[in-house]
Amino acid sequence: MQFSGVSRRGFLGFSAAGAGAVLLGTGSWTASAAYAAPAHLAYPFTLGVASGDPLHDGVVLWTRLAPEAFAEDGSGGMPDRPVRVEYEVARDERFRAVVRRGSVVATPELGHSVHPEVSGLQPARDYFYRFRVGRHISPVGRTRTAPHPYAMPRRLRFAFASCQAWQDGYYTAYEHMANEDLDLVVHLGDYLYEYGVRTNKRGVTTDPRFHTETVELSRYRLQYALYKSEAPLQAAHAAFPWIQTMDDHEVDNNWADDIPENADPKQKNDTTERFLQRRADAFQAMYENMPMRAAQMPSGPDIRLHRRLPYGRLAEFTMLDTRQYRSDQPCGDGGGTDCADRFDPDRTMLGGKQRAWLLEGFRRSSARWHILGNQAPMIQTDRNPDPAVTDVWYDPWDGYVAERNRVLAAAQQQGVRNLVVITGDRHQNYAADLHLNYADPDSAVVGSEFVGTSITSGGDGYDLDRTYLDANPHMKFFNSQRGYSSVTVTPDVWRNDFRVLDYVTRPGSPISTRASVVVQDRVAGVQPA
Repeated sequence: MQFSGVSRRGFLGFSAAGAGAVLLGTGSWTASAAYAAPAHLAYPFTLGVASGDPLHDGVVLWTRLAPEAFAEDGSGGMPDRPVRVEYEVARDERFRAVVRRGSVVATPELGHSVHPEVSGLQPARDYFYRFRVGRHISPVGRTRTAPHPYAMPRRLRFAFASCQAWQDGYYTAYEHMANEDLDLVVHLGDYLYEYGVRTNKRGVTTDPRFHTETVELSRYRLQYALYKSEAPLQAAHAAFPWIQTMDDHEVDNNWADDIPENADPKQKNDTTERFLQRRADAFQAMYENMPMRAAQMPSGPDIRLHRRLPYGRLAEFTMLDTRQYRSDQPCGDGGGTDCADRFDPDRTMLGGKQRAWLLEGFRRSSARWHILGNQAPMIQTDRNPDPAVTDVWYDPWDGYVAERNRVLAAAQQQGVRNLVVITGDRHQNYAADLHLNYADPDSAVVGSEFVGTSITSGGDGYDLDRTYLDANPHMKFFNSQRGYSSVTVTPDVWRNDFRVLDYVTRPGSPISTRASVVVQDRVAGVQPA
């Protein structure tokens, strides 16, 4: 990425204060008693607790102090000074067998969030954790470490989710998810939407502080507070470790690299500078509100989200970032039938360095199941059943055909044993085969993709529509209800259960499994369960 007229050193990630805030918040430095909580501090754990990025010997824990979560200045009602936060990790929920204690410092530079990275834990084991500030004790969270790198576990169970527009419905899906027996949760982006929120789920006008679009740090902090105030979301965070990435709405709809959705070509430099500042603010707020390690701490308008997380020898999660390094969408960010630029071999979703990193991972990985955490559908998604016309969107991989073909060819050439892509973005459920080249319907099937529907975005949705199935013979299942995917992986089979709700525009919906599909070991492509 090229920067014109903007100095990255002006951003938090390159300042001395920012570096100190990171170390204090991760436990790299011991928290001094000088940072004691104010005597009259109100209950600060209004946004809950969370854990993330589980390894075989540790996890990262998270909380953010916010006694007044909706304070207009984004401070959460905290004083403008550092505050000591203690944490405990135990083998039991009553904390009789504490295995780790420590303290970190919540600083105003990072919104009084903390991200202690706890190591030295046992593989494949449940742990419980909590925080304390002064006399206040947080809710108890449960987390789980990954298996030992050389172990072959009998089973991995996880859910993946995306797209949770607050105003579109209730987070009932998370109530049900929190009651499942899962090892972890993968969130594939659109954790929040940047749009202003003028009415709530019942059509009642919201506080004016939420009416404006989210474009600067204080407003992003408020938007996260609004979303994280939902009890079902807090419960799902507290129940399992999460692996997190982003899509577009954490910053701006359909942004690409340093180009916002509504770029002004007449004021390119000014537009770029303002958007990079917006990106920096959005990334900082995301880090402040998510269980991310110090390695994901943004440096101004840059954040490193692509990473690998092994789950013994059974699986490896390869999390992608298809926003920061991509070429601008071809022919605009809509879709259609006539866009030669989408076949340009120089167009990229990943950027050269991330693509090389991904392909090297294909070469090195010995995991039974190679899981790509991906933001927008990789399969070809035709919206017109006429076989002579391909009516596709240009924002996902259909706008970057040559790179898609290159990635899938590399997976085949490197002998990736079982390539499975999990994806969000679309507010629909798909189960589909990944073909080496969609221009040739008879080309080899090299993997499978499961696109998960939204938690709430789009409202209640509907069940079956034949258009996509008729237009895409590689698609084996389609549905547009709300919910999430629940996945069970064994050495021999991957099972994806599409868990759907009857409605989200009012609370209390039951949940059911609309369909189950499987992938057999060494058999590329999806099959009915």
